Amino acid sequence: MSAPAPSPLAVVDAEPLPRQEEVLTEAALAFVAELHRRFTPRRDELLARRAERRAEIARTSTLDFLPETAAIRADDSWKVAPAPAALNDRRVEITGPTDRKMTINALNSGAKVWLADFEDASAPTWENVVLGQVNLIDAYTRKIDFTDPKSGKSYALKPADQLATVVMRPRGWHLEERHLAFDGRPVPGALVDFGLYFFHNAQRLIDLGKGPYFYLPKTESHLEARLWNDIFVFAQDYVGIPQGTVRATVLIETITAAYEMEEILYELRDHAAGLNAGRWDYLFSIVKNFRDGGAKFVLPDRNAVTMTAPFMRAYTELLVRTCHKRGAHAIGGMAAFIPSRKDAEVNKVAFEKVKADKDREAGDGFDGSWVAHPDLVPIAMASFDAVLGEKPNQKDRLREDVSVAPGDLIAIDSLDAKPTYDGLRNAVQVGIRYIEAWLRGLGAVAIFNLMEDAATAEISRSQIWQWINAGVVFENGETATPELARKVAAEELAAIRAEIGDEAFTAGNWQQAHDLLLHVSLDADYADFLTLPAYEQLVG
Repeated sequence: MSAPAPSPLAVVDAEPLPRQEEVLTEAALAFVAELHRRFTPRRDELLARRAERRAEIARTSTLDFLPETAAIRADDSWKVAPAPAALNDRRVEITGPTDRKMTINALNSGAKVWLADFEDASAPTWENVVLGQVNLIDAYTRKIDFTDPKSGKSYALKPADQLATVVMRPRGWHLEERHLAFDGRPVPGALVDFGLYFFHNAQRLIDLGKGPYFYLPKTESHLEARLWNDIFVFAQDYVGIPQGTVRATVLIETITAAYEMEEILYELRDHAAGLNAGRWDYLFSIVKNFRDGGAKFVLPDRNAVTMTAPFMRAYTELLVRTCHKRGAHAIGGMAAFIPSRKDAEVNKVAFEKVKADKDREAGDGFDGSWVAHPDLVPIAMASFDAVLGEKPNQKDRLREDVSVAPGDLIAIDSLDAKPTYDGLRNAVQVGIRYIEAWLRGLGAVAIFNLMEDAATAEISRSQIWQWINAGVVFENGETATPELARKVAAEELAAIRAEIGDEAFTAGNWQQAHDLLLHVSLDADYADFLTLPAYEQLVG
């Protein structure tokens, strides 16, 4: 590879960080600049296409499988590339941000895979963006350790053969990185995260017997998958590694993508590693797309929408059938419970729920599933061990018994549950508490014994918006109105102040978080993503 020309990328409005020169090298920035020059115009076109499709859904209140890609779905001959050895057994995957402590704990957790997250579990401060890359480089070169300044406890990596395989998740296509600019324009965050990680680590990972593996978030169409595939082809040629070295697992976490699963795998077939059922963003996407579709699209409390709901069963079973038909892994949803160090009874009940959830997924044919905490790894592992035994996956289980009609995926009114006043209060509580932490640079936050990330904040604010705009009447006789949401939010803010004290309250971002939640929950002009207005307020 010839020496790259000096990068036209500029680092703007960013305080220097320790060791940033190891990540922001001239050669790495030249690569990101070339990704930006070649692919951002197509990204822009696809974002515009999202808006057009949303307008069509608003007009019709329906979705269907695409007639123009029927031949791809009908052709039984094509399969995705065989899984590399490092991604063949994915029975338990742990998720989390790329801070130093989490990097060590996730790699050591006993899970088969770590989703190293630059997306929903990471607030995109410049420090998180750059130092997360440093931490992964240090992990691969075994130069990482960490001592907790509070407890004095030290953390170090286990032997290489005991470490999880890393699958890195860059930011979604809608997010920009304001600290890297090209001709005065910010570079898409997805290209920054992917580009820096791939440039520094692709060959290093090959040398370790693994490879550059990615989770692709927020995908809404097979055309977006095609864009990623073209990026992979270009990137592999650029650094001189074989085509097909990159592997990508696509999160089916939007309702539109659920109608294009086969097409998404087809576009990525030389690089595809599987699909994942991303529950909370999926519900958020349903609300967002069908928010003006009337009463039949009104979701009940988020915790009442279990994976056994008919429309969620249709989604997950179609995902398993699609993946296995095409030789890809089907990865299940998140167990978000965070064990309590104080309440054994809470743990007992939660562990039973986690076990039941993972037993169901393994029984349905999934090849693996997600957890948010190392203590849940053995529970999920036992569920999949019981079904898989010594087999690395169950892709041979084709689920040909599954038949899903287009309407099944959006049959929201098949649920008996209704929105409740407690559900409104919980949405406000989670929303304020999560946004406050996000504004402090934390993307994965334990709230009420659950690991919350941006996806759960999105469903919280979307449900407030939907219930108000649908004029929902709760079981206590109160109607969902802006005034009621403001009243509940004010009560929650006062409760937080009483809980943590005036000093901690004043030092935090609580009023700011309260105001932002109400803005995105009450504004008639529904924001596509909470993180867009929130990023404008994020310091760093």
